[in-house]
Amino acid sequence: MGLEMEKADMDTSIEPILSQNNYVFSEELDRDPNDINAHLKVGFEDVIAEPASTHSFDQVWIGSHALFELVKFIFYRLLTVLLAVPMAFILGLVLGVLSCIHIWLVMPFIQSFMMLLPSIKVVWRSLTDMFITPLYYSMGRSLSSVQVKATEE
Repeated sequence: MGLEMEKADMDTSIEPILSQNNYVFSEELDRDPNDINAHLKVGFEDVIAEPASTHSFDQVWIGSHALFELVKFIFYRLLTVLLAVPMAFILGLVLGVLSCIHIWLVMPFIQSFMMLLPSIKVVWRSLTDMFITPLYYSMGRSLSSVQVKATEE
């Protein structure tokens, strides 16, 4: 009874704790609208779960839940402060270089090749008509008189 009542009254986010310190939080924007990181939406119940036959003390469960959320919150913020700016710089540099290469090297090469294809097609068709077509035509004429009969012995 105690756990169910406290679970119903308990807010699972860290914001009520922070809002006591005069921090006001508005509705957050969806920073992952395409659900790229849907597999990272991990809650306390996804990691630690007690079956119905085994329960610890309610205070232990509530305290460990609060500690889990607090540590996850603090370490995520700390790691993003340390890693977000360098990663953004590196990824911006890489994507900028890739865009430049694609725009100024790859696409002009492909477009130039596509412009040459009609000329190459004419040359290829001429070579095929001069060498390949007569060879296969004469082979077809020679082999057309061959008859294969299956007989049983």
